[in-house]
Amino acid sequence: MYTREQIQSTVEEKGYKYFHDNSNKSYDVNIIGIRNSKTKGRVTNAFDDLITISYKNEDGNWMYHEYACTTDPGTHWVENILNDRGVAILKPGQYRGSHKLRLHQGKYLALGQKKPMKIYRDANLDGKYDLIEESVREELIGINIHRATGRSGGKSTRVDKWSAGCQVIADNDDWHEFLDICQAAREIHGNSFSYTLLESEDLEG
Repeated sequence: MYTREQIQSTVEEKGYKYFHDNSNKSYDVNIIGIRNSKTKGRVTNAFDDLITISYKNEDGNWMYHEYACTTDPGTHWVENILNDRGVAILKPGQYRGSHKLRLHQGKYLALGQKKPMKIYRDANLDGKYDLIEESVREELIGINIHRATGRSGGKSTRVDKWSAGCQVIADNDDWHEFLDICQAAREIHGNSFSYTLLESEDLEG
């Protein structure tokens, strides 16, 4: 849907860091989410966003992958709020060193939040994500990057309970490809990962 070059250009135009692997060690990954601006804040309960990962491989060639995901909470948690301030929605931006590989809910390896991130809170149950700046706080609440279905070869089509604010990849095979890349990166660069969240209109403007 997008090219690696488009994403690099947008990231750098925003003043964020795009990792070029200047040390020539390979797998200096750029993990970048793209939230679908066309939904205009509606709660779609669909995996209609993207997570992308780009890096140089052992031969010094750029690699790029993109995966259907959600960057927004599902309908279940929008309607059944866990926090009095409202459901959590990650604010677009770059979060350096925000994640590490560890167990998600003690069950399977994923990227777990390890530093505070900026979070909107929405509590009015109106079927839209109300991204009100006054609600934003930096929070360390488990905004993890993980999978939906655990079924081999499976793909989830509805977000439902899979995300209460996490960034969630729909397809199990996609997830394992993404995880393998992250594990290779950890072996070379250590267990710290940055995450950047863009909006699709950033790339299309």
